[in-house]
This record gives sequence, C-alpha cells and structure tokens, in this order.
Amino acid sequence: MDSQEEVKEVSIYDTGEGLAFSYGPQHPGTGHCRFIVRVIGDTVLSLEPDIGFVHRGEEKLCEYKTWITNIPHLERPAILDAGGLIYPYCLAVEKLMNVEPPPRAKYIRPIVAELNRIGSHFYYFALYGVFLGLTTPFMWAFGDREYVVDLVQFIGGQRITHSYFVPGGVRNDMPKKVPGELVKQFRAWYRDATGKSPSSDELTDDFQKYVLRVMEFLDGRLDHYWDLMLDNALFMDRTVNVGKLTPEEAVNLGAVGVTLRACGIKRDVRIDEPYDAYREFKFEVPTRSEGDSYARAVVAFEEMRQSIRIISQAVEALPDGPVKNKQHPVNIRVPAGEAVARTEAAHGELIYYVRSDGTDRPYRVRILSPSFRNLIVIPYLAKGAKIAEIPAIYWSQNVWPVEWDR
Repeated sequence: MDSQEEVKEVSIYDTGEGLAFSYGPQHPGTGHCRFIVRVIGDTVLSLEPDIGFVHRGEEKLCEYKTWITNIPHLERPAILDAGGLIYPYCLAVEKLMNVEPPPRAKYIRPIVAELNRIGSHFYYFALYGVFLGLTTPFMWAFGDREYVVDLVQFIGGQRITHSYFVPGGVRNDMPKKVPGELVKQFRAWYRDATGKSPSSDELTDDFQKYVLRVMEFLDGRLDHYWDLMLDNALFMDRTVNVGKLTPEEAVNLGAVGVTLRACGIKRDVRIDEPYDAYREFKFEVPTRSEGDSYARAVVAFEEMRQSIRIISQAVEALPDGPVKNKQHPVNIRVPAGEAVARTEAAHGELIYYVRSDGTDRPYRVRILSPSFRNLIVIPYLAKGAKIAEIPAIYWSQNVWPVEWDR
C-alpha cells in the first residue's frame, strides 16, 4: 500500500461562506429529491431544492393517449391519493363535454376521494414519526390504513391506483356485500384495539354498514394518535415554533393545503367552490394560528376526522341509480374548447387545465399540483434554521416529490 492514501472526494465543498452538502436523494427522508444545503456550523444559510429525479412528462404523455387511457398514468404522481389526483381532470373533461355525472356518482366520488385523503394522511403521520425518531406511529398508521385501502379495493377493484373516476361518473358501482373473512378480521382488530366488539347488527357483511363501522373505529383510533404523537413531548419539542409561517407569507408564497390552513387561513375548495355532492355535507375546515410544523400536523390530524364525517354522511345519503353516463368505455370525443377545474386533493388545492381540439385525445393538459406549489415554502423556512429542523420543516408541508415532478 502506498504511503500516501488516495484522497476521496465527498459531497461537501467549500462555497466561500460555510459548507454545502447534499441532503438526499439517498437520504431516507427526502425520498425522490435532493436538497443542496449550505451551512455554517449547524445553521442553515440556504436550502436549494434539486427536483426532477422522477419527472415522467405526465402532461406531454396526455397528448398521445385518449381521454380515458390517460387516467391510469395521471394517478401515478401521487398514488397515495389516486382518486384525488384524477378528480379535477374528470371535472374539466365533463365541462368540455357539457355533461353531469349521475347523482349516485356524485356521492361515490367524494367517498373514494376522502378515503384516499385518510390513507394519504396516515402515510403522512407514519413518515413524520420516522423523521423525528418515533417508529411506533409508522407501525400503527400502516396497520390502520389497511382497512381504508381495503375499502377502496372493494369499491374500485384495486388497492392503490384504481383508475376508478372517469369523465361522466365512476367505472362501476359500489359492492353490496363485504367478504365474510374481512368482516371477521376487522371484528378481531376492533376487539383488540378497543376492548369491545360491535354487535352482529352493527357489523355485518352489508357494505354500507361495514363502512360506517370502519369510520367509527378510525375516529376512535385517532384519539390514540393524539396521545402517541401530537401530545408527545418529543414530537412537540421537534415541531413547536419550528418553521413558522405568517398568514401574509403563506399567501405571498402561494401556499395551499395544511401549510395555508395552519396559518389561520380558512381556504378549502370543497367549501369555497363545491363540486359534486360536497355542498350536501356538513363538515368543518380545520385551521390553526401558529403556522409552525406542529400546527401543520394538527391540521392534517383534524382533516382526517372531517373526512370520516363526510364519508359517513355520503354513505347514509347515497342515492340509487346509475353511476356513469352512457358512453363508449374507452374511445370518446370531446368537443373543442378549454376548461379549468380545481379540487381539494389530499396535499392541497389541485388544478387542471385541459384543452381539446375535438379529437379523441387532449391537445394540451396542464397540472398545477399542491406539492409543487408548497415546494417554495421549504427553502424559505429552512433559512436560519438548524440542520436537525429540516425534516420537520420539509415533511410538515405534506408534500410528495413525485407529485411536484409530475
């Protein structure tokens, strides 16, 4: 071996003012992105997002596929919220076609969208705990999320990316029965978690009754999540007064979702510009005034309770009738024109711009995702923070790198 050892290059370099290093993409917390962080000691001077690692060209792909065959790949940027991600696309196409989905479909769509929201938020809390050294929330959240995913599977046929929403309604009706084995498993889980068992009248293989019991169970489980995480001194020490954002800053940066509502701004598309049957439901828009990483987590937590309220109301008031308009299942032609639609997806306000030239495929599709809109908040809040505060600042925004890359 040579007396002089070879000096290996590392991803830390002198910038003239402090040191710069790569935070990700190998880092387990950053997922599919990288942050270029410049520090002096452990104080962050700047944080520059380096995105695009999983850019798939979703918008351009739309120009080569038909109006219906676009749906599966448009769900991929946020598979945790597949229904929520495709919702405004269907609404925009329906505007161009000048059609309304049947009343039953207007109730089924919010049920699936809110199930996706709950499942997405469970994932949010699972990783939030891991980011801050709490591993139990990860196990709890993924265990409870299974029953949400099961419901979506029985409605749409697939667990995650179900391609269930279509222009003009939904692909198929909800089932009337739940497999007996699933009812048996849920009864055992209910008994182990609560110490009591629902009666045979309350929990049956009737799909609507089963949904209501699952919602009741999850509502009770959320009390334990509050004790485990949000009332946990370790979690609070890492999040309270970390990454504070004022209402004025949130508006100027164009923030959406929990980031905006945690600053006290009561903005929710489901209330302000209701679509489908949302105007028929009674629910609240959770807000906080602190604007910090803790407040954002509390808002997400309360949103899950509101989603449970919406699902329960929709299931109980579900009208009879068809679930989609009569049209070709794959090949439809959309009149020439342009339309914009927005919804409140799991990560925040999602906007689609769709333009048609009268053919069987879009001329142009533009997606403005909530994760991309909140991306600018991360470097803004990270400046002057400590390195150990980056995970809370980043993940509390409820963003998803694949969604902002599209």
